[in-house]
Amino acid sequence: MQSIDSNILNRIYGFRRGAVFTPGCFFDLGSRAAVDKVLSRLVQKGTIRRLARGLYDYPERHPAMGILAPSPDAIARALAGKEGIRLQPSGAYAANRLGLSPQVPARIVYLTDGSSRTVKVGNQEIRLQRTTPRNMGPAGRISGLVIQALRHLGQKHVDDAVIQSLSRKLSDEDKKRLMMDIAYAPAWVGKHLREIALGEA
Repeated sequence: MQSIDSNILNRIYGFRRGAVFTPGCFFDLGSRAAVDKVLSRLVQKGTIRRLARGLYDYPERHPAMGILAPSPDAIARALAGKEGIRLQPSGAYAANRLGLSPQVPARIVYLTDGSSRTVKVGNQEIRLQRTTPRNMGPAGRISGLVIQALRHLGQKHVDDAVIQSLSRKLSDEDKKRLMMDIAYAPAWVGKHLREIALGEA
């Protein structure tokens, strides 16, 4: 029989570098108290890093930059927990993901059909915000990202340059997806989705 220490360590090694996880990932291996003790020992050894209360990562190391910060997406997935919970980047982060904004915001919001939750990791706040089924309809697809980015920019700020930038960036398949998911968008966003898909800016 392997010890709980080695079982947990083996599972962590099975994660890719940069993975973020919670103690709940190991409750099949031992009690909450036992898991917490093992994770605490691994933090002390430098094998894993404690990001926030109940949140850890198996840090990725860069030869020149050293230990890297975990990605917001990895943190959000760990916070979401259960499989089947959907996440959709929104606001300034959606715009950043599409190259419409140069900076990663200090507060990153994901829409979700799971529970709302917020965690602060370093200088960054990651928030999962429960929303309506309509908003989650295109979640995880390029259309969901574009809809949220345009909503963040606002009707007055979506100009020809934005439309042309997205039209150049998106593949033909992406553009087909935009047309299929127009029903999930507000009317003014839907108009711009057509322009992006058809290159009509």
